[in-house]
Amino acid sequence: MSKVIVSGFSLSIDGYGAGPDQSLEHPVGKRGEELHKWMVQTAMFHDLLGKDGGSSGVDNEYATRSMEGFGAFIMGRNMFGPIRGDWPDDTWKGWWGGNPPYHAPTFVLTHHPRDPVEMEGGTIFRFVTDGIEAALDRAREAAGDGNVKIAGGVSTVRQYLQAGLVDEMHLVIAPVVLGRGEAIFAGIDLPSLGFSVTGHAATDAATHIVLAR
Repeated sequence: MSKVIVSGFSLSIDGYGAGPDQSLEHPVGKRGEELHKWMVQTAMFHDLLGKDGGSSGVDNEYATRSMEGFGAFIMGRNMFGPIRGDWPDDTWKGWWGGNPPYHAPTFVLTHHPRDPVEMEGGTIFRFVTDGIEAALDRAREAAGDGNVKIAGGVSTVRQYLQAGLVDEMHLVIAPVVLGRGEAIFAGIDLPSLGFSVTGHAATDAATHIVLAR
């Protein structure tokens, strides 16, 4: 059976996976973009934007791995966009422009139904209203032999962790202290869920930690 993986998920030193007050201006909350500087500088991210250059060391290896081998993705509605409540129309199609980086079926958790949205490059956003397990069942089916990535945000990762549905995590600790935001592990006992550290590597930009059950 395919694995359910959280990969390339960035955290501050004080445990926040997003800053406060998400908005159109601040997609991952105020100062949240500071968590992702390690990835933005990599060759993988430059290539994603159609640019040359970028680093080719450890950070790039982990960044590349964070998007490889996945046959489907799951994300929360907050990660998909800042709109709350009923969908006013079909205008909003995510933060990523016409060709999102997923290139696979991507399931969005929501309480409000919406028709699938087909994007360039093979990304299809499908909106799931009947909970995290239903979304995972559909994602596993869509992924085939590929793994399923829980892309985020913090609330979505927490829900899958608390349900015991995550097999492996690659966390990236950025050298940043946010002070406020969305705390990912508050009230969650990772050892009791069976997790232990199976790998780690540090660079000037971040510390990579892999945990598995």
